[in-house]
Amino acid sequence: MSKEREIPSYLVPDEVARVTETLEKAGFEAYLVGGCVRDMLMGKDPEDWDIATNAEPTRVQELFPHTYYENNFGTVGVISDDTDEPSLKKIEVTTYRKEGSYSDSRRPDSVQFTSKIEEDLERRDFTMNAIALGLPGGIKDISKGHLIDPYKGHSDIKDKLIRTVLDPEKRFNEDALRILRAIRFEATLGFLIEEKTEKSIERFHMKLSEISKERIRDEFVKIVMSKRPEHGLTKLKKYNLLQFIVPELEAGDGIEQGGIHSYDVWEHSVKSLQAAADKNFPLETRLAALLHDIGKPKTRRAGGKNKKWSFFGHDVVGERVTRGTLTNLMLPKETIETVSNLVRWHMFFSDTEQITHSAVRRVIQNVGKEHIWNLIDLRICDRIGTGRPKEEPYRLRKYKAMIEEVMRDPISVGMLKIDGKGVMDVTHETPGPKIGYILNALLEEVLEDPKLNTEEYLQGRASDLSKLDDFELIALALKGKTEKQNREEEEIKKIRDKNWVE
Repeated sequence: MSKEREIPSYLVPDEVARVTETLEKAGFEAYLVGGCVRDMLMGKDPEDWDIATNAEPTRVQELFPHTYYENNFGTVGVISDDTDEPSLKKIEVTTYRKEGSYSDSRRPDSVQFTSKIEEDLERRDFTMNAIALGLPGGIKDISKGHLIDPYKGHSDIKDKLIRTVLDPEKRFNEDALRILRAIRFEATLGFLIEEKTEKSIERFHMKLSEISKERIRDEFVKIVMSKRPEHGLTKLKKYNLLQFIVPELEAGDGIEQGGIHSYDVWEHSVKSLQAAADKNFPLETRLAALLHDIGKPKTRRAGGKNKKWSFFGHDVVGERVTRGTLTNLMLPKETIETVSNLVRWHMFFSDTEQITHSAVRRVIQNVGKEHIWNLIDLRICDRIGTGRPKEEPYRLRKYKAMIEEVMRDPISVGMLKIDGKGVMDVTHETPGPKIGYILNALLEEVLEDPKLNTEEYLQGRASDLSKLDDFELIALALKGKTEKQNREEEEIKKIRDKNWVE
């Protein structure tokens, strides 16, 4: 075997090897195919496992006790363990097949099972996904297996090229979603699209209008969640594909901002998204980073305080546009609500020389406790997207500290496993100041030794405290209040030290 076609060492999971071995022992062929082969040849861990075989679906089901078969394309899901629960590894076994024409530019009109792996590979989209890996006899180390690679996909993987199987025009005419898949692979794998394939994308890009929003959404989300979403979005714009996904984004191209911004609205948006990806932020934060200024083109006006341009109200307009855009992409309602809300409140006032804790509480109320840190992360991405090197200036760190201060559970008698009614039940005291004294005295003890915060101990101790004279009880209560104040100050200092603020 030439050096060019050397297979790296990689061990497939036991349950995957058992599936191929079971098929072979029954007299059938079995090959790992598609993305899992591509990933292993790149030294990556596959997320899914696909096996191609000449066994028909009914025979595959007979060989494995736990399967599911819910399609018309010969793909059987195999649950590889001995339970009825899905395996930790997703393993799909598909019968070799040839496909008819694609009259709806989505699915083949007909599927015909075949006995040759080469015919199955011919129907696939890109050369890097058209490689079959044989592991005879239950071999787990892929370096000891053999490749069937009629379209030189292994070489394209080494050269980091995305190339269609056979004629790119035919492939994109069959299913235009492959255009988005090519760009997604660029963003996720760091590959480049081969020249002939690229020219066909430019020629056939309008066919994406025939693809359902659900399928477009899924590819778009994968681009956004990739390591290079800025690259992916730039390619979508280059090939005029944003019109089918987020057409409102293109309106930011050439919209100069001035002031602290080094980029126009479009560049700022995609750089903010890239900042979110670099920090591995979740989908909601990434979408908000991309869309937070989507209202600027509609709100730009000449002038403004010390600025060439103003964008008053772009957050409000942006929320409305974002909601419509994400609804059109058929994203989940919860995602739409979260992202739209982050866009609406991304302009929160953060001048800690003037801001108050009550104003911070209002911001938390607007976005919800569960999303307040997403909002802060969005602000960080927004700042990076302006081209400024310092992503967390003192003002933002101080604001983060203020959020922690108002969100933490305060030190109070409410922490106790007994309340005023409980004290009255065990002491038979009537409502009055004495109940508060007892609670504060109990708090002092619990702050000193948190293990004492049990209902049983506090009931007994409350009974003892009720028997003290007023002077002794008040002294203990004041000690409890002093300890509470000292602990509060310690907690605040820890929060501020953590954020490097005063």
